Amino acid sequence: MNEISSMVISHKKATVAEMECAWPLTAEEMLQKLYEKEFVYECVILKTCNRAEIYVVSERGSSVLFNFSKEMGVETRIVDFYDHDESLEHLLRLSCGLESMIVGEDQILGQIKDAYTLAVKKKTIGRVLDTAFTKAIQVGKRARTETRINKGSVSIGSAAVELAEDCLGGLEGKSIMVVGVGEIGVLVARALADKNLDAIYISNRTYKKAQDLAFELGGKAIHFDDIVSHLEKADVLISATGAPHYVLTKITVEKSLPKRNGKPLFMVDIANPRDIEEAVSELPGVTLCNIDNLRVVSEKTLKMRNEEAKKVVEIIDEELILVNKQFKRQKADYIVAELYKGVYGIREEEKNKAVNKFRVKHTIGEFEENILENLTHAIANQILAEPTKILRNAAEQNNDELLEAVAQVFNIKTDSIKSEHCSCEEKNK
Repeated sequence: MNEISSMVISHKKATVAEMECAWPLTAEEMLQKLYEKEFVYECVILKTCNRAEIYVVSERGSSVLFNFSKEMGVETRIVDFYDHDESLEHLLRLSCGLESMIVGEDQILGQIKDAYTLAVKKKTIGRVLDTAFTKAIQVGKRARTETRINKGSVSIGSAAVELAEDCLGGLEGKSIMVVGVGEIGVLVARALADKNLDAIYISNRTYKKAQDLAFELGGKAIHFDDIVSHLEKADVLISATGAPHYVLTKITVEKSLPKRNGKPLFMVDIANPRDIEEAVSELPGVTLCNIDNLRVVSEKTLKMRNEEAKKVVEIIDEELILVNKQFKRQKADYIVAELYKGVYGIREEEKNKAVNKFRVKHTIGEFEENILENLTHAIANQILAEPTKILRNAAEQNNDELLEAVAQVFNIKTDSIKSEHCSCEEKNK
């Protein structure tokens, strides 16, 4: 039977630079590349600013992922490889925010939904990963409803703001520029809304989006090409675009320095790939922080959330038991469904033969046909009732040998073909 295997690259082992090198393609490109591999029957890829995760269903999951990581040039020292049980536990912990740099953060749940939706769209997900990701989304919602794991500053965006506050001794009266109004950029901007700023500038490649957010927050929208010319006014710049290249280089930032008259500039880069060239930190009066620096905020947050995390772990333990029962049942359900399909095919064929023979000798009406229909239906169900019970019990007892033997006797193929695709994009919205 095929199970889940996964590989995880995250902030726990990898620096920002290492994560950038380990993930040269988009999630969509990686998904397609992986799904084309032999023995990969289902796959989901999750990419965020501080993690890259791959989940596959395969009879050779460990070797498939190990070879794939080598092919992508990833150093194994920054990768965690998980088997089926470990993958499930990790995914549930992830959806609840326990694996995040900022413990309890909410964005990860939306990112898991996005990864699931992409896999559904690209038809790389089947029954096994659909079950796992549906459960993860459900458990993530439950943890946030039943505990306070997500209360307070629990996002990368709010952590970036908190880092700036800690380093500058507060943000009151400061001028802040936010570059990028994707999900994290919006969170940054909204986290700044109640800080009594002197001014907030919003810039985005799509100017209309910058205008909309600036209007909402009482700030000023800046054209993307005008970032450098407005940089002289900012005390803090926080950048979170999805650009594949640097948005600000050492040369461009240096151009703004003469007009700043020695005023310090604090920059936070929370993009992956990075928005701000690392050499910017060499400029006088400029301080540059990135995701690696947020670990300090993460550790502080973790201490505050230990009690809530214990409650979440109890929920996860409870839900793991339920999802494992579900997986065990699924082992038998496929074989049972194939048995029913085969037996009912024979039933229908033989019933029709009997009806035709009657018609040769006699007139047969709806009443007689219904009797034959009900008779053959009852016989088929009674024949299959006990085998169904035995197969489901075997699955609950992890008796794969019996399941495989029954499948072999009835010529049911249990070696996966590319997944039975889910057509349920709306399921978890």
